[in-house]
Amino acid sequence: MESRYSLPIGTDDFRKLREVKSHYYVDKTLLIQEILNHRMEGLLFTRPRRFGKTLNMTMIRDYFDLHQDSKSIFEGLAILETQYAKQLNSRPVLYFSFKNCESATANGMLWKLMREIHKEYARYARMYAKTLTCPEHSFIGFIRIHSYFLSLLSVPADYEGNLPSINVETMMESLSELIQTVHLLTGIKPMVLIDEYDQPLLSAHKAGYRESFSPIYAGFLTEGLKGNVHLQQSILTGIQRVAKESIFSKLNNIVAYTVSDERYGEFFGLTEDETNKALIAFGMVLTEEVKTYYDGYRFGRFEIYNPWSVLNYIDKLKLEPYWVHTSTNALIHEAIKKADSEFFESFEELIAKSEAVVSVDLQASFIELESSATLWGLLVNSGYLTIIGEYGASLKLLKIPNEESRTEFRKIVAAYTKINEQSLDTLFASLARNDMDRFLKLYKKIVNQCTSYYDAKENAYHMLFLGMSMAVSSLYDIKSNIESGDGRPDILMVSKQPALRPHMVIEFKQSEDLESAKTEALDQIIKKNYFVNLTGEVLCLGIAHHKKACDLSSRLLRM
Repeated sequence: MESRYSLPIGTDDFRKLREVKSHYYVDKTLLIQEILNHRMEGLLFTRPRRFGKTLNMTMIRDYFDLHQDSKSIFEGLAILETQYAKQLNSRPVLYFSFKNCESATANGMLWKLMREIHKEYARYARMYAKTLTCPEHSFIGFIRIHSYFLSLLSVPADYEGNLPSINVETMMESLSELIQTVHLLTGIKPMVLIDEYDQPLLSAHKAGYRESFSPIYAGFLTEGLKGNVHLQQSILTGIQRVAKESIFSKLNNIVAYTVSDERYGEFFGLTEDETNKALIAFGMVLTEEVKTYYDGYRFGRFEIYNPWSVLNYIDKLKLEPYWVHTSTNALIHEAIKKADSEFFESFEELIAKSEAVVSVDLQASFIELESSATLWGLLVNSGYLTIIGEYGASLKLLKIPNEESRTEFRKIVAAYTKINEQSLDTLFASLARNDMDRFLKLYKKIVNQCTSYYDAKENAYHMLFLGMSMAVSSLYDIKSNIESGDGRPDILMVSKQPALRPHMVIEFKQSEDLESAKTEALDQIIKKNYFVNLTGEVLCLGIAHHKKACDLSSRLLRM
């Protein structure tokens, strides 16, 4: 059945989306009502990428901005049925997006920020040109900063591509001066919206200049948003709350709402009802397979689907990972490489059981406080994991939310095992083809890279292999230490397509006598009938270790 709707994939600007009448839109406008009911001076929403932050921020902008006529783009939406309909286009708005603020240098970052701030300076300078130059009014600060920004923008980079240095004091006062001027020009206190506020800090951390840049950025935000009598309200979005970089330690009038908070939980991502209606609108059905791939997030008490992936699934009609391709998330891969043994103990439990109880810190960023708790918080805030239970203030029950997110753990495991994804694919392809020589060569290399010579216990090898098996979680149901036959095999990998690749049963032993240990491990699989409930080919694998040395015995059975 052909739908009367079109898909707005990649369109995160509310006005652009709504001006195309055929675009399908999930009505999130009651977020505006919730914000107005809440009456907070400052709000921060932390959510994963591609969960609707920018679309919601542009929606708020277009609803309130008194310099727009937004009646047509909000027609038929829920907010116009509330008591707040009269607040449509009722106040000035300053909107900034920092999502593209990336630079290898601190001065380069200041240029990115300056260009974004200058857009609003230029917009108000055009709209109020006569008033700004009227001798009866004094807008010296605004005119000075606007002129300074214009002068910078007119200067080309030198032959090495270097841009002129930006005056830090001028940059730090630019937001505050703009807010004051807009209030005086309009007679109404403006609303300030900053989308992806944390991107400049993440970029600065990656490039190695965060310590010098963060005080400047903190001063810029604090001067503008803390105790400003000319400001009505500020709303920020980001992936995480950067608490200790002198930003929220000073900017304590902004209240953060994370993925664990119930308030505002239903306004980012898609609820099950919204997902079901979207699929029906395009002649599709919400199946268990769709739920398995894209459901599983919990924002407060709300069950949430990944909106980016649902839209791409509707468009391409294929159950594939879509969200994982939107960001490589280098920070997470860097953090995994630096993680401590405490983190990896829980990480291995997560892989074995798909869930784990850990201490999670959602109120601080890993870039400012490197710990297991902030790393778990980064994984939750970024959408890799979700919270499904709580045990006090910091202990949370975390779960890999769905199959799509599970595939992203391939990259995490690649960082964990210090080998690339292609090598992991080759490793398991060798097993599937019963090429034991190739497998053992690759496996020895991994063991040599990843295990400590002095702390190599049987369980460590078990957990290492379990982590590696995440690379083929889309091909196998991976089980650890579950009852099968007359015992509990270390690892049972049940093929999802037995006609294409064999099931695998793996047992580990540790001994100085590798020859005897590998035989004992394989014999244990056979004698205890670990493969009793499997049909088709079953590859039985006994792996023996002694420190960094290893060997194996195998047998391919046909059940």
